[in-house]
Amino acid sequence: MTMSFSTNTRLSPSEAEMFVDSLKVFDVASVGSPEWTRQHEYIEKLNIQAILNASAEEDEFVKSFLISYEKFPVLITDILVSDVWKEKVFSQLLDMEFEPESTFPLYIALYHEATVINLLETTLYFPESCESADESLLDLVDYCYRKLTDIITRSKEKFEEIKDFVNEPGTSNIQDLEKQAEKLNFDISVKAMSIMRYVTDNVDGITLSILTRILNTHDLPILLVELLENPPWTQEIKGKTYKYYDCKWHEMKSTEDNLKLTKTEGQVWIALFNVIMKSSCQKKYEMTSYRKSILMKLRSHLTELLLDQMPALVEMRRYLEYLGHMETPAVKNELILEQIPQIRENILQKNKGKWKKLARKQSQTYFNPSEEFIRGQAKRWAETYNLDVLDELIPEPPKCAVCGEKASKRCSRCRNIWYCRRECQVSHWPKHKAVCDLIYEEKSDTNTNKNTKNQQ
Repeated sequence: MTMSFSTNTRLSPSEAEMFVDSLKVFDVASVGSPEWTRQHEYIEKLNIQAILNASAEEDEFVKSFLISYEKFPVLITDILVSDVWKEKVFSQLLDMEFEPESTFPLYIALYHEATVINLLETTLYFPESCESADESLLDLVDYCYRKLTDIITRSKEKFEEIKDFVNEPGTSNIQDLEKQAEKLNFDISVKAMSIMRYVTDNVDGITLSILTRILNTHDLPILLVELLENPPWTQEIKGKTYKYYDCKWHEMKSTEDNLKLTKTEGQVWIALFNVIMKSSCQKKYEMTSYRKSILMKLRSHLTELLLDQMPALVEMRRYLEYLGHMETPAVKNELILEQIPQIRENILQKNKGKWKKLARKQSQTYFNPSEEFIRGQAKRWAETYNLDVLDELIPEPPKCAVCGEKASKRCSRCRNIWYCRRECQVSHWPKHKAVCDLIYEEKSDTNTNKNTKNQQ
């Protein structure tokens, strides 16, 4: 089915419904194909519209259509396909030292996972969305758990290597992409925390299998305590404290800034409250001596300053005081029939032993396209990202693409990239020129066609 959509980033309900209805599952071999790329554009536009509706407290019709057309399982499968592709195929492309003429299609394939998780984060806030995900929610819980354990492991590595603080470019296009993938992985893991919190909001509406997997298989309460004890979104570098929020690292310039809860820190506390305080969780969570000792660590974090910001946690502090004096009950030897997530495993089994072959084929086709294809793609992306509309979503001044300082100058040709001063723009031009030329030419062609039609 061929579709057309307006050049305005805002979607009408009928456009959004058409896009949602068209969503389907692609396999790993199709990542980067023209049809897959077109669906990525639809998901990106749905994502932007969902954020705009939520920010303006308007009718959230994107969420409603995803429920009515039963597309949450499709999105969850899609994000798992993207995750597997990145782990198995992109890693092969790196090993091959693949150097495409343009990294644009490959970047879209990497960025797709972030697009889908953004849409899921915006729409899974509602209990009816979690219920609509049905059995695929089990796979999403496993996906989020993997992302959170991964971010904990990465945070223990030498943090100076994280690319937000190292502005030196890579020595090749593919190395630059590898750096972008690192940053995207961090962003995605932060989004996964929000989704896990929304699932715990709805523990009374999810299946027993999912609840059991959250509490006893993955032991989410213990994982959340670890995220509070060693928060990956807070880092100390050369005597300065940085916190990660709004997809950027921010220096905490005062004690007051440092003590103020960020959104992600709040999500961890809310999720903890849910899994510790909700009666359905207390009934299913086996309280061992080890688990009790870990949960007791929370008491030192429940300061008056924190309780002023999140008064609901007063109830949890009382419960922890009670738990501290309570005898640990004997472990029940119950027979538990556990449902196992299938989507990711099916993807892995279907493509087992084919990863190198897939990477080689995609390097010769989808990720090594003709100049004509790149031009067409640039035109569609110029339409997808209407900058005047996207500016509504930016909570703070833009940052320089080179040094990360606040920027006031935008590239006058493509209007996509920001700089703080002319020196940064000049130094970045050799790297930016190819993409800038494509977007500028396609915008010029589009405007010329519009003017011609208006004159007829």
